[in-house]
Amino acid sequence: MTTPVCAGALRHPAAAAGHTPPYPSFSSYVRARGPVLLRTARSLTANPSDAEDLLQTALAKTYAAWERIEDHGALDGYVRRALVNTRTSQWRKRKVDEYACDDLPEPETAPAPDPAEHQSLHDAMWRAVLKLPDRQRAMVVLRYYEDLSEAQTAEVLGVSVGTVKSAVSRALRKLREDPELTPAR
Repeated sequence: MTTPVCAGALRHPAAAAGHTPPYPSFSSYVRARGPVLLRTARSLTANPSDAEDLLQTALAKTYAAWERIEDHGALDGYVRRALVNTRTSQWRKRKVDEYACDDLPEPETAPAPDPAEHQSLHDAMWRAVLKLPDRQRAMVVLRYYEDLSEAQTAEVLGVSVGTVKSAVSRALRKLREDPELTPAR
């Protein structure tokens, strides 16, 4: 089944008014060679609808230049060249949304931490805290686990802020030196 090609050329305003179209030879050319030219257009595009649009555009360009074409025996070549040029123009004008590049635009996401490793580190930290003297352990727990300020910690334990600072500093040094926590760094 062939689709009518360039039906608009056959329905020229002059033809609709009962007059002969300005170029009757163009209409007969389109009727005779339309299916062959449509196959050519389909070979240039992946979509049959785009091929019909491409042929329509190429035939419109041919119609506009009809008077200037001297050798009507070479019309197929002229229309084929118009098809290729039109398709090339469409290809060049298309919007490019993706660009090839060396770097991936997506940020690399770190793999989710292993819950077993997290629990192991948590347990090692508690074992290290339990090795601290009672007073230092209390200050570290209040300061870092309960998230109290130095002044609040001093008030809860009934000591000066300076005592909290020095005791927490010594406790952190001991935790840094704990061999069980060294691999976790």
